[in-house]
Amino acid sequence: MKTSDMRDLAAELVDEHGQAILQIALRASAEHACDGHDDGAHFWYALSLLVDDILKARLDPSRPLTLH
Repeated sequence: MKTSDMRDLAAELVDEHGQAILQIALRASAEHACDGHDDGAHFWYALSLLVDDILKARLDPSRPLTLH
C-alpha cells in the first residue's frame, strides 16, 4: 500500500465515521499487538496518525502527502 493509499483510506474513514475512527484505529492497533500481529498493529497505528492529522486539520487529504 502506498502512502497516498493510506491517506485516501484515512480520509474515507474520517468522512464515514468522524472522530470515532481515531479510537477505533487505536483499539485495532492495540488488539493486533496483543494478538502478536505486529504488521496489523503497525498498520492501524500509522493509519491512526493520519486520521489524527486529518481531524486536527494538519493534513489536507486532497493534497499530496510528504513523509519526512
